Order: sequence, then structure tokens, then C-alpha cells
Amino acid sequence: MRKKVLLLVLPLLFGAALGHACDICGCFMGITPYDNQSGFALMHRYRVFNGYQSYGQKPQFFPPAARPFVPRHLNHTTADFRHAHNGDPDDYEIYRVVELRGKYFLSKRLELNAFLPYVMNSARANGATLNLAGIGDATVFAGYHLIRTIETAGVQSRLIVGGGAKLPTGEYRRRTALGRRYPTLNQPGTGTTDGFVYANYIGSFRNVGLSVNSSYRRATRNALDEGLAPSTTTFANLFYRVALGEGNKWQFYPSAQFFYEKTAGETFEGRLTGEHAMNNAMLGPGLDIYYRNFSLNTSFQLPVYTATTDHPASAGRMVVSVGYSFKQSKYLIQ
Repeated sequence: MRKKVLLLVLPLLFGAALGHACDICGCFMGITPYDNQSGFALMHRYRVFNGYQSYGQKPQFFPPAARPFVPRHLNHTTADFRHAHNGDPDDYEIYRVVELRGKYFLSKRLELNAFLPYVMNSARANGATLNLAGIGDATVFAGYHLIRTIETAGVQSRLIVGGGAKLPTGEYRRRTALGRRYPTLNQPGTGTTDGFVYANYIGSFRNVGLSVNSSYRRATRNALDEGLAPSTTTFANLFYRVALGEGNKWQFYPSAQFFYEKTAGETFEGRLTGEHAMNNAMLGPGLDIYYRNFSLNTSFQLPVYTATTDHPASAGRMVVSVGYSFKQSKYLIQ
């Protein structure tokens, strides 16, 4: 079920290649080199849970035999796999997503976004390893730029508000050859249709800037009566701009990034079970590089706070993304 939690909140995290502020809003426009530019990107996310707090174990970002980009055996399944929390330090849960992202501006203030993920989930427990992969849950949303101030006495600022939905496009009922359903944690999809809203403020003075993004999400129940309690996420990003080369063709944005996520956990038949609740904070560096219309976005975060849990603890996350933005000068809506 932790995988389900992640599918619901991961799109709200930071590091979007089309915009450095967060995965959902993708709205660093006007502060990065691309002001109101449509484009597309390919992003890889790696999130890992490892180590049991109650046994005094420290989480490992790269557990033994674990791979950050592709599992050792893609779509390899273990028929008798079951999650267990018996204190084995080799246990882990890894959630990888390769996501195709598109953004299109209908007007200077109105943007449309669509994400299509390919999910590769891995887990190890009881000495057995399970890998499941497939198309995940797609996300569609719109954002409106309420404030759009560009280069006013060296000050830039934006306020974007929006909302959208995560759609149940991923498979969530995969079964073994014997007919037993694989754990919900490892299914590529969730089977739920979820709505979310967000607000993102980005401001900069000369070469220094700050982005703050907050979001709220509510989930429906799938056909198996599984769901998730409302979740919230908050992201803050302090960055600095460095321009190099003739005409500032190269631009670098080193940053310090903070992320906080919280949900009361899973629900079943409409009742809160409290299983796999998440209350985590992470902190780490990021670096975005822009050259002409191309971008490379990277970030790495480690936990600074993890609420007590009997499951493997949050061990960190990593994002790598490449993108291309178009020089958009015309819009469908003027």
C-alpha cells in the first residue's frame, strides 16, 4: 500500500523538467530561461524505503543488490512473495517511475499538462524479491497564472493555482499463476480516480529565488474498496542563477530543496486503517542546467525527519530529467 501512497503523492513532489518547482505544477516560467513555453520532458524518479526504526537500523539509499534505474529482472515475479516486517536489514521497497510529460500553454496565463508514467516497483522481504512493471496512472491538470510579474526592477514573481486528476490507467489487480493477487504495494496502478488542487508561488530578486508549492489531494476507492486518506505535500526550493557563455546560452541553477509529505494512510471500505501512514521530511541539493531550449534537471534528497513506523523507513529520493521547450509566441486564447 505504500506504493499506492507514493503514486498519489509523488506527482506533487519537486523536480519537474518542464519547470523546476514541483512535479505537478511545473511552473518555474519566467525565472528559468523559458517564459510561458510549451514543451515535453522525460523524467526518472527513484524513491527507496529501507531499514526498521524499531531495530535501530539506518536507512540505505542503495540497499544491497538494489538498482536505481531498472530492476535486475524486469517483470520478474515471485509467486509466494509476501511483505513482512521482521527486522531483516536487507528488506527494501523501491519505486521507480519513467514519465513522459507534456505542457501546452493555451494562453500566456493558462497551461495544460499531461503525465504518462511507466512504473517499475521492487520489494524484498523474507529473502525473496518481487519486481512488477507496467503503465501507471496518468495525470492531467491545468494551472492559471494569477500573478505574472517579469523583470520589474530586478524582481520576478509568479503565483499559479490549479488542479486536476489522476486517472486509473494502471493495472492494480495482477495475480500469480495460482490466482493470488500480488501485494498492492507493487501493483503498477491504484485503480482510483483522485482529484487535487495546488498553489505555487515563485519569486526572485536578481539571481536569488525561492519557490514554495503546496497541494491537497483526495482519493476515491477502487473496485476492491481500497483508498487513501487525504494527503498534503509542501515543497520549498531556494536557488541561485549562474549564466555563462555568449548571450547567456548556458544557465545553471544550483539549489537547496525541502519536501514534506503527510497522509493518515490507507482506507478500506471507506474506513481509515492507519496502515502505511506517511509523515516524512527530506532535504537535499539540486542542479538544473539550461542550454538554448534544452534542460537537464537533477536532484537528490535524504530524510531529515521520519515519523515512527514499523515498515521500512524513508531512505531518500533521486530525480533525473531531460526536457525541450518550444519558442511559443502564439496562443489559442489571446
